[in-house]
Amino acid sequence: MSTFKAPKGTYDLIPPDSAKYLAVREAIAAPLRNSGYGYIETPGFESVELFARGVGESTDIVSKEMYAFETKGGDRLALRPEGTASVLRAALEANLHKLGNLPVKLWYSGSYYRYERPQKGRYRHFSQVGAEAIGAEDPALDAELIILADQAYRSLGLRNFRILLNSLGDKECRPVYRAALQDFLRGLDLDEDTLRRAEINPLRVLDDKRDEVQKQLVGAPLLRDFLCDACKAYHEEVRELITAAGVAFEDDAKLVRGLDYYTRTTFEFVHDGLGSQSAVGGGGRYDGLSEMIGGPELPSVGWALGVDRTVLALEAEGVELELPVSTSVFAVPLGEEARRVLFAKVTELRRLGIAADFSYGGKGLKGAMKNANRSGARYTIVAGERDLAEGVVQLKDMESGEQTAVGVNEIVAELEVRLG
Repeated sequence: MSTFKAPKGTYDLIPPDSAKYLAVREAIAAPLRNSGYGYIETPGFESVELFARGVGESTDIVSKEMYAFETKGGDRLALRPEGTASVLRAALEANLHKLGNLPVKLWYSGSYYRYERPQKGRYRHFSQVGAEAIGAEDPALDAELIILADQAYRSLGLRNFRILLNSLGDKECRPVYRAALQDFLRGLDLDEDTLRRAEINPLRVLDDKRDEVQKQLVGAPLLRDFLCDACKAYHEEVRELITAAGVAFEDDAKLVRGLDYYTRTTFEFVHDGLGSQSAVGGGGRYDGLSEMIGGPELPSVGWALGVDRTVLALEAEGVELELPVSTSVFAVPLGEEARRVLFAKVTELRRLGIAADFSYGGKGLKGAMKNANRSGARYTIVAGERDLAEGVVQLKDMESGEQTAVGVNEIVAELEVRLG
């Protein structure tokens, strides 16, 4: 046993399970790459102020969950708790919005960190794939991202997820709703922290998961009743475009999500097989975030999908992913000359794109064949001094058990044919 263990609330990705995570990331990224989104990678830590301004100081993420620290040089940094603020910061810093091709469409994949009470589906270190479309106010862009996420989930075989959709209005109509909601909340029996939150950002109270709070929110004013004509028309077009694409969704008037920067369209993907941590992903429009962090006016929209929770959702539905084989051919040399010859053949197979492995450590035939079985290889090449003297190797089909002699110089071509 090692002296050390993974920190509480974190996990290690270990084969063979790690292959699932790679497959999920690839499936989520595939429709994005096919739709004009370019890959971006940002640092694992940023200025604390970036998240305080963008995500919102009143949010649990910033006030309770962010890993913040001071460097030896006196800089206040934080491990990134989410991806959007970092991606927008990077796009602004690189002046991508000035290149004349808006929206700037970016996708990313990485680890994020929040100090939360660990439970299944909620970790202190978690993985997401995200997408951001920066610099355009267009209902078709909102619809595109929702459709692409739906496509990604369905390509994995997920079926029992739901899309929740709402509009949070804009700077014209939301202040009127905000005042009405605050008046309502002031009349409730809420604890001091929640009342303080209601004064700073009352919409966040609607997102409170506690039963004692939700019971009191029955009859609360709904934002949809306060939307201005422009926001109503925008939201209706998003709904029509999604519907025309054959993507089902549910209107959820209380959906606000946990970040302050959202405006207008907001959406969430939920899976009812995950218990309390039912959200597998979500996002929305954030037209004012660029200005919040010191940039120009750049209306934008994006989402992030949880890799960890998507894997849990697949398990809940009993979906088995078709994973690429890690090894197709396993070479077993018996003797030094065979080691040299078979190692060269393995290298040649790999260069042709055939997954091949080798029996290292000078094991005997019995031990090496056990390794071949464990590798899952379809074929095993075995060669000893007598085989090489005859100019052949033994090719064993691990499924049928059939073994045939194949010329040393023909073995690579033979495996190419057999493996298609």
